[in-house]
Amino acid sequence: MRDVIDDIKEAFLTGVSYMLPFVVAGGILVALGFLLGGYNIPNTVEPGRNFASTIFWIGKIGLGTFMVPVLGAYVAFSIADKPGICVGMFGGWLATDPWGMGYGSGFIGALIAGIIAGYLVNALKKLPLPNALRSLLPTLIIPVVGCAVICLLMHYVIGGPLGALTQWLTKMLNDLGTGNLVILGIVQGCMLAFDMGGPCNKVAYAFALACMETGNYAPMAANFIACCAPPLAMALAMLIAPKKFTQEDRDGIAGCFAGALCMITEFAIPYAAKNLKYIPCYMVGSAAGAVISYLWGITIRAPHGGIFVVFAMNKVVPFFITLLIAGAISAALIVLVTKPEEE
Repeated sequence: MRDVIDDIKEAFLTGVSYMLPFVVAGGILVALGFLLGGYNIPNTVEPGRNFASTIFWIGKIGLGTFMVPVLGAYVAFSIADKPGICVGMFGGWLATDPWGMGYGSGFIGALIAGIIAGYLVNALKKLPLPNALRSLLPTLIIPVVGCAVICLLMHYVIGGPLGALTQWLTKMLNDLGTGNLVILGIVQGCMLAFDMGGPCNKVAYAFALACMETGNYAPMAANFIACCAPPLAMALAMLIAPKKFTQEDRDGIAGCFAGALCMITEFAIPYAAKNLKYIPCYMVGSAAGAVISYLWGITIRAPHGGIFVVFAMNKVVPFFITLLIAGAISAALIVLVTKPEEE
């Protein structure tokens, strides 16, 4: 059992490491598109109509098309080697909810699909076939059977429960949105930092998008701060207490700052994968930041972009102060729960 847990943990880290370049490229290009073309560019400019829209929609390829399937593909690759890539990518693609078949299970759905795909492919490798047919395993049997099985599981088994969870979380946030802003900030911040791109994060983000459509831009500001805080917290923690982190960890400080500035929460995922205690630390800081954002009345009229959409903020200085407070709270907790690295 311990070996399985170790394999899954390693698979998760592998999947994230292959996914991050797509997130970085997509997130920064989307932000540049907003900077050059305005925060309403997704709704007013067709893809390729001008330079800004071209940059924006190229970025959306990384964030909206490749990110989740690549995660599923390389989680499966870690478990089953090259034959797992195709099967894992099919399962990850279903998690992006094409045609409503994946129930919007997103990041978590792709992770689960990748794990199942990896072990499924390993099982298919052991099929007792005649030598004459074994050459068909990697090119025919594994892709066809594996892709069919993982997609059927995503559609009929995995997607349903995660979809129901997503709907329940959405309803809960909508109910809170008409009540206490402090409670809303706590719930929204915790959801955004809990799975950093998974169903909880996506539900909270969808809630903020829905509020934007009604002219309420405060939830999106809280969303920005809560999403930017985890990577900022990791960078601050490693600067404050470098002896508690490995050199490999500290090599990611610049990347964490970039993730914080560009609103790419995923930069914090590898650290949380190594130490699950960091997730509650992220949640506390993000929740505090979201609450302060609501109480300060910060609004942002853009759905993504980090500091590249500073022109869309109504209170720039309070935004950065709030982000620093959120990051500092999480950083202090991270330092507290991290044991010093052995020399």
